Amino acid sequence: MFLFQLIDTLITVYVWILIARVVLSWLIGFNVINQFNPAVRAVDNFTRVLTEPLLKPIRRFMPDLGGLDISPIVLLLGIEFVRILVFRSLMGTL
Repeated sequence: MFLFQLIDTLITVYVWILIARVVLSWLIGFNVINQFNPAVRAVDNFTRVLTEPLLKPIRRFMPDLGGLDISPIVLLLGIEFVRILVFRSLMGTL
């Protein structure tokens, strides 16, 4: 049970980091916050380093939709799918 809670917590933290990355990119894109601010740059770099390794392969297979990037949505759906699989496999062994 501890293993499931640990995996679930890690997945939840990653989902929130991904959401923060999306919101931050919108705020920078609409010039709501200054991307040259050191604090904004630090948060942007932190979230980018953690999310880009999973988003980049998804973007390679996604069709070009102009300025709309739906790869975070695809990743969120994939994460939830993995979460359900892990939950069912761990609960099946108990």
